[in-house]
Amino acid sequence: MKDLIWNITKEEAGQRIDKFLTNQQEDWSRTIIQSWIKEKRILVNDQMVKSNYILQETNTVTLTPEEEKNTEVKPENIDLDIVYEDEDIIVVNKPRGMVIHPAPGHSSGTVVNALLYHCETLSNVNGEWRPGIVHRIDKDTSGLLIAAKNDTAHLHLSDQLQEKRMERFYQAIVHGNIPHDTGTIEAPIGRDPKDRQKMAVTEKNAKDAVTHFSVLEHFDSFTYVECKLDTGRTHQIRVHMKYIGHPLAGDPKYGRTKTLNISGQALHAGSLRFVHPTKETPMELKASLPEDMTDLLDNLRKMY
Repeated sequence: MKDLIWNITKEEAGQRIDKFLTNQQEDWSRTIIQSWIKEKRILVNDQMVKSNYILQETNTVTLTPEEEKNTEVKPENIDLDIVYEDEDIIVVNKPRGMVIHPAPGHSSGTVVNALLYHCETLSNVNGEWRPGIVHRIDKDTSGLLIAAKNDTAHLHLSDQLQEKRMERFYQAIVHGNIPHDTGTIEAPIGRDPKDRQKMAVTEKNAKDAVTHFSVLEHFDSFTYVECKLDTGRTHQIRVHMKYIGHPLAGDPKYGRTKTLNISGQALHAGSLRFVHPTKETPMELKASLPEDMTDLLDNLRKMY
Protein backbone atom coordinates (compact mmCIF):
# COMPACT_ATOMS: atom_id res chain seq x y z
CA MET A 1 0.00 0.00 0.00
CA LYS A 2 1.16 3.56 -0.70
CA ASP A 3 2.36 5.90 2.03
CA LEU A 4 -0.20 8.40 3.31
CA ILE A 5 1.08 11.98 3.39
CA TRP A 6 -0.23 15.15 5.04
CA ASN A 7 1.27 18.60 4.48
CA ILE A 8 0.36 20.52 7.63
CA THR A 9 -1.41 23.83 7.09
CA LYS A 10 -1.50 26.88 9.33
CA GLU A 11 -4.93 25.85 10.62
CA GLU A 12 -3.71 22.35 11.50
CA ALA A 13 -0.51 23.47 13.28
CA GLY A 14 -0.46 23.41 17.07
CA GLN A 15 -2.05 19.98 17.48
CA ARG A 16 -0.42 16.90 18.95
CA ILE A 17 0.43 14.52 16.13
CA ASP A 18 -1.46 11.58 17.68
CA LYS A 19 -4.62 13.66 18.07
CA PHE A 20 -4.33 15.02 14.53
CA LEU A 21 -4.04 11.55 13.02
CA THR A 22 -6.92 10.05 15.00
CA ASN A 23 -9.14 12.62 13.29
CA GLN A 24 -8.09 11.52 9.82
CA GLN A 25 -10.11 8.30 9.98
CA GLU A 26 -12.86 7.38 12.41
CA ASP A 27 -11.44 3.93 13.07
CA TRP A 28 -7.95 5.16 14.03
CA SER A 29 -7.68 5.33 17.82
CA ARG A 30 -5.07 7.22 19.82
CA THR A 31 -3.64 3.87 20.95
CA ILE A 32 -3.21 2.66 17.36
CA ILE A 33 -1.50 5.90 16.32
CA GLN A 34 0.87 5.78 19.28
CA SER A 35 1.81 2.18 18.45
CA TRP A 36 2.57 3.20 14.85
CA ILE A 37 4.78 6.03 16.11
CA LYS A 38 6.74 3.55 18.26
CA GLU A 39 7.07 1.26 15.24
CA LYS A 40 8.63 4.17 13.30
CA ARG A 41 5.88 4.01 10.70
CA ILE A 42 4.92 7.64 11.30
CA LEU A 43 7.53 10.28 10.52
CA VAL A 44 7.60 14.07 10.43
CA ASN A 45 9.90 15.51 7.77
CA ASP A 46 11.33 11.97 7.54
CA GLN A 47 12.33 12.10 11.22
CA MET A 48 11.08 10.12 14.21
CA VAL A 49 8.93 12.02 16.72
CA LYS A 50 7.11 11.24 19.96
CA SER A 51 3.33 10.95 20.21
CA ASN A 52 3.12 14.32 21.98
CA TYR A 53 4.95 16.14 19.15
CA ILE A 54 3.25 19.45 18.33
CA LEU A 55 2.74 19.88 14.62
CA GLN A 56 4.12 22.95 12.91
CA GLU A 57 3.11 24.65 9.70
CA THR A 58 4.89 23.14 6.67
CA ASN A 59 5.55 19.84 8.50
CA THR A 60 5.11 16.79 6.29
CA VAL A 61 3.65 13.79 8.09
CA THR A 62 4.15 10.38 6.48
CA LEU A 63 2.39 7.17 7.48
CA THR A 64 3.57 3.86 6.08
CA PRO A 65 0.63 1.42 6.26
CA GLU A 66 0.97 -2.14 7.40
CA GLU A 67 2.03 -4.68 4.83
CA GLU A 68 -0.82 -6.31 2.98
CA LYS A 69 -0.08 -9.67 4.61
CA ASN A 70 -0.84 -8.18 8.03
CA THR A 71 -4.14 -6.68 6.99
CA GLU A 72 -6.01 -9.69 5.63
CA VAL A 73 -9.73 -9.43 6.34
CA LYS A 74 -10.73 -12.49 8.33
CA PRO A 75 -14.11 -13.85 9.46
CA GLU A 76 -14.82 -13.34 13.15
CA ASN A 77 -17.53 -14.84 15.32
CA ILE A 78 -19.15 -11.56 16.38
CA ASP A 79 -22.81 -11.34 17.30
CA LEU A 80 -24.98 -9.52 14.78
CA ASP A 81 -28.43 -8.05 15.41
CA ILE A 82 -30.03 -9.35 12.21
CA VAL A 83 -33.22 -7.53 11.22
CA TYR A 84 -33.77 -9.37 7.91
CA GLU A 85 -31.93 -12.01 5.89
CA ASP A 86 -32.48 -14.14 2.79
CA GLU A 87 -30.34 -15.58 -0.02
CA ASP A 88 -29.65 -12.13 -1.51
CA ILE A 89 -29.35 -9.59 1.29
CA ILE A 90 -28.80 -9.22 5.00
CA VAL A 91 -29.84 -6.18 7.04
CA VAL A 92 -28.27 -5.65 10.45
CA ASN A 93 -28.82 -3.19 13.27
CA LYS A 94 -25.30 -1.88 13.91
CA PRO A 95 -24.45 -0.81 17.46
CA ARG A 96 -22.90 2.57 18.16
CA GLY A 97 -19.11 2.36 18.20
CA MET A 98 -18.76 -0.50 15.69
CA VAL A 99 -16.74 0.18 12.54
CA ILE A 100 -18.28 -0.87 9.22
CA HIS A 101 -15.24 -2.26 7.41
CA PRO A 102 -11.54 -2.84 8.05
CA ALA A 103 -8.90 -0.24 7.33
CA PRO A 104 -5.17 0.00 7.98
CA GLY A 105 -4.72 -0.28 11.74
CA HIS A 106 -8.20 -1.62 12.32
CA SER A 107 -8.50 -5.02 10.66
CA SER A 108 -10.77 -6.74 13.17
CA GLY A 109 -14.00 -6.32 15.10
CA THR A 110 -15.86 -4.71 12.21
CA VAL A 111 -19.25 -5.42 10.63
CA VAL A 112 -17.45 -6.94 7.64
CA ASN A 113 -15.51 -9.36 9.85
CA ALA A 114 -18.80 -10.48 11.39
CA LEU A 115 -20.53 -10.79 8.00
CA LEU A 116 -17.71 -12.90 6.59
CA TYR A 117 -18.23 -15.37 9.44
CA HIS A 118 -22.03 -15.39 9.20
CA CYS A 119 -22.57 -15.41 5.41
CA GLU A 120 -21.40 -18.03 2.94
CA THR A 121 -20.97 -15.40 0.24
CA LEU A 122 -20.86 -11.60 -0.05
CA SER A 123 -20.75 -9.37 -3.10
CA ASN A 124 -17.37 -8.32 -4.53
CA VAL A 125 -18.46 -4.99 -6.02
CA ASN A 126 -16.55 -2.91 -3.45
CA GLY A 127 -13.47 -5.11 -3.25
CA GLU A 128 -11.94 -7.27 -0.56
CA TRP A 129 -11.98 -4.60 2.17
CA ARG A 130 -15.72 -3.92 1.89
CA PRO A 131 -17.38 -7.15 0.70
CA GLY A 132 -21.16 -6.85 0.65
CA ILE A 133 -21.28 -3.27 1.89
CA VAL A 134 -23.83 -1.28 -0.12
CA HIS A 135 -23.84 1.92 1.97
CA ARG A 136 -22.21 3.19 5.16
CA ILE A 137 -23.15 4.73 8.45
CA ASP A 138 -20.64 6.37 10.75
CA LYS A 139 -18.87 4.43 13.48
CA ASP A 140 -20.72 6.26 16.26
CA THR A 141 -24.10 6.12 14.51
CA SER A 142 -26.29 3.12 15.28
CA GLY A 143 -28.90 1.52 13.08
CA LEU A 144 -29.77 -0.26 9.86
CA LEU A 145 -27.16 -1.32 7.34
CA ILE A 146 -27.77 -3.40 4.18
CA ALA A 147 -25.22 -5.87 2.84
CA ALA A 148 -25.53 -7.80 -0.43
CA LYS A 149 -24.67 -11.47 -0.75
CA ASN A 150 -24.09 -11.35 -4.51
CA ASP A 151 -23.11 -8.80 -7.13
CA THR A 152 -26.53 -8.75 -8.82
CA ALA A 153 -28.26 -7.74 -5.59
CA HIS A 154 -25.53 -5.22 -4.81
CA LEU A 155 -25.80 -3.45 -8.16
CA HIS A 156 -29.60 -3.35 -7.95
CA LEU A 157 -29.46 -1.75 -4.49
CA SER A 158 -26.75 0.69 -5.59
CA ASP A 159 -28.97 1.80 -8.46
CA GLN A 160 -31.79 2.49 -5.99
CA LEU A 161 -29.45 4.64 -3.93
CA GLN A 162 -28.22 6.56 -6.96
CA GLU A 163 -31.76 7.10 -8.24
CA LYS A 164 -33.03 8.13 -4.78
CA ARG A 165 -35.52 5.26 -4.68
CA MET A 166 -34.12 3.92 -1.42
CA GLU A 167 -35.48 5.92 1.52
CA ARG A 168 -33.39 6.26 4.67
CA PHE A 169 -34.77 7.74 7.87
CA TYR A 170 -32.68 8.71 10.90
CA GLN A 171 -33.68 9.78 14.40
CA ALA A 172 -31.52 12.37 16.12
CA ILE A 173 -31.38 14.56 19.21
CA VAL A 174 -30.08 18.03 18.39
CA HIS A 175 -29.18 21.11 20.39
CA GLY A 176 -31.67 23.95 20.53
CA ASN A 177 -35.43 24.16 20.12
CA ILE A 178 -36.23 24.11 16.41
CA PRO A 179 -39.10 26.62 15.96
CA HIS A 180 -40.79 24.92 12.98
CA ASP A 181 -42.08 21.37 12.54
CA THR A 182 -40.52 20.53 9.16
CA GLY A 183 -37.74 21.76 6.93
CA THR A 184 -35.39 20.95 4.07
CA ILE A 185 -31.67 21.67 4.09
CA GLU A 186 -30.27 21.92 0.58
CA ALA A 187 -26.61 22.87 0.82
CA PRO A 188 -23.51 21.37 -0.89
CA ILE A 189 -21.03 19.43 1.24
CA GLY A 190 -17.31 19.08 0.69
CA ARG A 191 -14.07 18.96 2.64
CA ASP A 192 -13.86 21.84 5.10
CA PRO A 193 -11.35 24.29 3.56
CA LYS A 194 -10.28 25.41 7.05
CA ASP A 195 -10.01 21.93 8.59
CA ARG A 196 -9.36 18.93 6.36
CA GLN A 197 -10.41 16.64 9.18
CA LYS A 198 -14.02 17.72 8.73
CA MET A 199 -16.72 18.10 6.12
CA ALA A 200 -18.59 21.38 5.74
CA VAL A 201 -21.18 23.26 3.73
CA THR A 202 -18.99 24.83 1.07
CA GLU A 203 -18.98 25.69 -2.61
CA LYS A 204 -15.43 24.47 -3.19
CA ASN A 205 -15.11 20.89 -4.48
CA ALA A 206 -18.53 20.10 -3.02
CA LYS A 207 -21.40 17.82 -3.98
CA ASP A 208 -25.11 18.57 -3.77
CA ALA A 209 -26.68 17.40 -0.52
CA VAL A 210 -30.32 17.41 0.57
CA THR A 211 -31.69 16.55 4.03
CA HIS A 212 -35.36 16.74 5.02
CA PHE A 213 -36.27 16.87 8.70
CA SER A 214 -39.40 16.80 10.83
CA VAL A 215 -39.72 17.47 14.55
CA LEU A 216 -40.82 14.53 16.65
CA GLU A 217 -40.63 16.20 20.06
CA HIS A 218 -39.71 19.62 21.46
CA PHE A 219 -37.70 20.21 24.64
CA ASP A 220 -36.47 23.47 26.13
CA SER A 221 -32.86 23.22 24.91
CA PHE A 222 -33.04 20.19 22.61
CA THR A 223 -35.21 18.80 19.81
CA TYR A 224 -35.87 15.21 18.82
CA VAL A 225 -36.06 15.00 15.02
CA GLU A 226 -36.33 12.57 12.16
CA CYS A 227 -34.16 13.17 9.10
CA LYS A 228 -34.66 11.76 5.61
CA LEU A 229 -31.75 11.70 3.19
CA ASP A 230 -32.04 12.45 -0.51
CA THR A 231 -28.27 12.13 -0.85
CA GLY A 232 -25.62 10.28 1.12
CA ARG A 233 -22.65 12.58 1.63
CA THR A 234 -20.07 11.93 4.32
CA HIS A 235 -21.40 13.11 7.72
CA GLN A 236 -24.36 14.69 5.91
CA ILE A 237 -26.87 14.94 8.76
CA ARG A 238 -24.20 16.01 11.22
CA VAL A 239 -22.93 18.75 8.90
CA HIS A 240 -26.37 19.97 7.81
CA MET A 241 -27.79 20.20 11.33
CA LYS A 242 -24.73 22.13 12.47
CA TYR A 243 -25.15 24.41 9.45
CA ILE A 244 -28.65 25.47 10.57
CA GLY A 245 -27.47 25.99 14.15
CA HIS A 246 -28.71 22.71 15.66
CA PRO A 247 -25.72 20.34 15.95
CA LEU A 248 -26.27 16.79 17.12
CA ALA A 249 -26.00 16.09 20.84
CA GLY A 250 -22.83 14.21 21.71
CA ASP A 251 -21.18 14.79 18.34
CA PRO A 252 -17.41 14.85 19.03
CA LYS A 253 -16.55 16.38 15.65
CA TYR A 254 -19.33 18.86 14.88
CA GLY A 255 -21.11 19.30 18.21
CA ARG A 256 -20.83 21.47 21.27
CA THR A 257 -18.51 20.97 24.23
CA LYS A 258 -21.35 21.05 26.75
CA THR A 259 -23.78 18.39 25.63
CA LEU A 260 -25.71 15.31 26.69
CA ASN A 261 -23.97 12.27 28.16
CA ILE A 262 -23.71 9.88 25.23
CA SER A 263 -20.76 8.14 23.60
CA GLY A 264 -20.85 9.64 20.11
CA GLN A 265 -23.51 11.55 18.23
CA ALA A 266 -27.16 10.89 19.14
CA LEU A 267 -28.03 9.56 15.69
CA HIS A 268 -29.79 6.33 14.75
CA ALA A 269 -30.57 4.92 11.29
CA GLY A 270 -34.00 3.72 12.27
CA SER A 271 -35.88 2.95 9.05
CA LEU A 272 -35.25 1.79 5.47
CA ARG A 273 -37.58 1.55 2.50
CA PHE A 274 -36.43 -0.13 -0.70
CA VAL A 275 -37.39 -2.67 -3.32
CA HIS A 276 -36.02 -6.18 -2.86
CA PRO A 277 -33.28 -6.63 -5.49
CA THR A 278 -34.57 -9.95 -6.89
CA LYS A 279 -38.10 -10.40 -5.59
CA GLU A 280 -39.03 -6.84 -6.67
CA THR A 281 -41.27 -6.46 -3.60
CA PRO A 282 -41.41 -3.24 -1.53
CA MET A 283 -39.72 -3.58 1.84
CA GLU A 284 -39.78 -1.46 4.97
CA LEU A 285 -37.50 -2.35 7.87
CA LYS A 286 -37.16 -0.67 11.24
CA ALA A 287 -34.80 -0.79 14.20
CA SER A 288 -35.78 0.54 17.61
CA LEU A 289 -33.79 3.32 19.21
CA PRO A 290 -30.76 2.10 21.18
CA GLU A 291 -30.95 2.23 24.94
CA ASP A 292 -28.61 5.21 25.26
CA MET A 293 -30.90 7.38 23.14
CA THR A 294 -34.11 6.23 24.85
CA ASP A 295 -32.48 7.04 28.20
CA LEU A 296 -31.60 10.53 26.97
CA LEU A 297 -35.16 11.14 25.80
CA ASP A 298 -36.59 9.88 29.10
CA ASN A 299 -34.31 12.23 31.02
CA LEU A 300 -35.22 15.18 28.79
CA ARG A 301 -38.92 14.50 29.32
CA LYS A 302 -38.41 14.53 33.08
CA MET A 303 -36.39 17.76 32.92
CA TYR A 304 -38.75 19.63 30.64
